[in-house]
Amino acid sequence: MYEDKTLICKECGQEFTFTAGEKEFYAEPQRCKSCRDARKGKSEQGREMFIAVCANCGGEAKVPFKPREDRPVYCSECFAKSKEENNN
Repeated sequence: MYEDKTLICKECGQEFTFTAGEKEFYAEPQRCKSCRDARKGKSEQGREMFIAVCANCGGEAKVPFKPREDRPVYCSECFAKSKEENNN
């Protein structure tokens, strides 16, 4: 159904592959992964992050809010999976 597509990063000009698997979940990116990660890091620099244990997989979850005992916290991967399952 979907095929890999080669794109050009609007930030650094490098070619990168937008995979068929990514197309199922994400809008077409304008930046390569390195530039997206760098941009994301800049926006998080001024934000205090808290470490918690993911309620689903037990892994480390970094969140921009202070976790509470009465509410579950999920890592990025588990949160995305639960969001995906709720949309189906």
